[in-house]
Amino acid sequence: MLLEVCCGSAGDVWTAAAAGAGRVELNSALFLGGLTPSVGAMGLARRVKLPIMAMVRPREGGFCYTGPEFDTMLADARALLAAGADGLVFGVLHPDGTVDKVRCAALLAVVGNRESVFSRAIDVTPDWRAALDTLMELGVTRVLTSGQAASAPEGADTIRAMREYAAGRIQVLPGCGVNPDNAAALLAATGCDQVHGSFKTWRLDASATHNPAVSFSGGVCPPEERYPVTDAAAVRAAAAALKGERSL
Repeated sequence: MLLEVCCGSAGDVWTAAAAGAGRVELNSALFLGGLTPSVGAMGLARRVKLPIMAMVRPREGGFCYTGPEFDTMLADARALLAAGADGLVFGVLHPDGTVDKVRCAALLAVVGNRESVFSRAIDVTPDWRAALDTLMELGVTRVLTSGQAASAPEGADTIRAMREYAAGRIQVLPGCGVNPDNAAALLAATGCDQVHGSFKTWRLDASATHNPAVSFSGGVCPPEERYPVTDAAAVRAAAAALKGERSL
């Protein structure tokens, strides 16, 4: 049973590796659903030996990109792989929510023989079977999904159906709302052999709180002094839970 930890910094990657993660996904801006990490973060994260998947997502707010945004994705993809990423995570959709086969193929050409992951963009497609058909035809390694539900535990039945439909032609990675208490049960319910979670806790940085007239965030955000980091204890607990599930 493989535990993948969704990380928001190089430090999170180091924490996850030390706590027992089997693979990590490196992002920035986890509050926005995960955006492209910096090349510097990728280079520092590469100090660990476990596989690192790097997110390629230039902005929040959907998966249908302008020409310059997609060119940025291609440039970032090349740079992240050159900096040591073992593979890339991405999702590209048409305005109607279907998979953009042409643009996904262009990203896969950059990925080459490394691993590729179609992100939770699949959870907003109108027909997940059609989406999987396209991704399997393209040769994508795996798909990260909550089963088109608010969380993976809530979407467990659909995740199982996805795995059965894929029949080994693409890996299905359950993710979203995963914690040490439900990780093993989620794998048992879905029949999957890997799981993805961020396992966040909160750390304080009060340096931006001294002028209440100034805010660096837009919309509904956590308080300025809070930012998410990987919780080593939660990763260890999830890893232990999965080892116990595997031994059953």
